[in-house]
Amino acid sequence: MKLLLTLKKIGMFYYEGFAGQKSWSRQVWLIIILKLFIMFFVLKLFFFPNFLKTKYTNDKDRGDYVIEQLTNPKK
Repeated sequence: MKLLLTLKKIGMFYYEGFAGQKSWSRQVWLIIILKLFIMFFVLKLFFFPNFLKTKYTNDKDRGDYVIEQLTNPKK
């Protein structure tokens, strides 16, 4: 119950803060959100493929590869 009340207070804090913004600040937030979307979703899709999934077929092999790279890195 106390957790729910705390979460409601946090939500109202952000709601009231965003509702009271001027129009130029909303545009700035839109630009920030758009840039974050581009950085984390679009660039990941095209420039950062899932290396372990393409090279290994199961989780055990992937885990073994990661442990080997962490404990015995190439110098």
